[in-house]
Amino acid sequence: MEVLIIGGTGLISTGITRQAVAAGHDVTVFTRGKTEANLPASVDHITGDRADRDALERARDAVSLGCVIDMVGFDPADIETAIDVFHGYIDQYVFCSTVDVYHRPVETMPIRERAAREPPVSEYGGNKAICEDRLFEAYREDGFPATIIRPWHTYGGDRGLLDTLSSEAYVDRLRKGKPIVVHGDGTSVWAPCHRDDVAAAFVAAIGNHETIGEAYHTTATEPMTWNQYHRRAAAALDAPEPELVHVPTDALCEVAPDRVAPLLDHYQFSTVFDMAKAERDLGFQQTVSWEDGVERTVSRLVADDAIDDWDCDPEYDAIVSAWRDATDSFITTFR
Repeated sequence: MEVLIIGGTGLISTGITRQAVAAGHDVTVFTRGKTEANLPASVDHITGDRADRDALERARDAVSLGCVIDMVGFDPADIETAIDVFHGYIDQYVFCSTVDVYHRPVETMPIRERAAREPPVSEYGGNKAICEDRLFEAYREDGFPATIIRPWHTYGGDRGLLDTLSSEAYVDRLRKGKPIVVHGDGTSVWAPCHRDDVAAAFVAAIGNHETIGEAYHTTATEPMTWNQYHRRAAAALDAPEPELVHVPTDALCEVAPDRVAPLLDHYQFSTVFDMAKAERDLGFQQTVSWEDGVERTVSRLVADDAIDDWDCDPEYDAIVSAWRDATDSFITTFR
């Protein structure tokens, strides 16, 4: 099938592009030309800005379209334009949304695709929800062939591994056995999913008419606590058992707001997603274990010389020291 990917060189979309070609699809990527990616030679490239309607129409007319995969639709205005440009020209429009469309904290788990969305967890999540609503409306009223996919924490490629303090030195801290800051008591639940598994869900949606008018979660089927996240990552790297320093979320947000922005909207909440629908319609599976994914990711970071030394981030250790001193003082007061 002819596939146009709006995007195509990002974390998830690079995986989609490669897997779509491997599955026998004819793939064209429409990008601004600012991000390089190692894509198959058969991929055609069109340069333009998706916010430019004329450029989007040129991309539409340059190929005989079967399916559009929109990886960079963030603003409701983008979706209005996409509906106008592609309606009647394509068989399917696959929209990359996010699990951030759901309100946090959630009322029940596992979270199903119709869980509560108000109030939005963030401006980003709120805008994605509006985009989704417009696509569902266009599907119901005009038959616009939309499929919606909602990834969560996707990692791999040249992206580093997440941690509470967003440290570029996280991997080296693990390898050197240095203290690791963890928000709360480390028992909130997280589920990182490797980009190859997420990409496979998008490729499985191509030409799959069962998915039109539907939304799907695409995230890990093996959730873990943040304590397990760090311990299993260390084990994957043959690193020492990590020394986890638990600091309350509100304290971290007070002392290091610029470093812990994702903590307020994401990390502090336990979220487990129902994957039954994606498993049924997309054949979704988590094939890359956390340990395997950590090894792959760190190998890429090493090759790119993209791991900072643990001692290049003195604020990290200042936070560890200050929290330990405060804890010791608190305990001493009541002894």
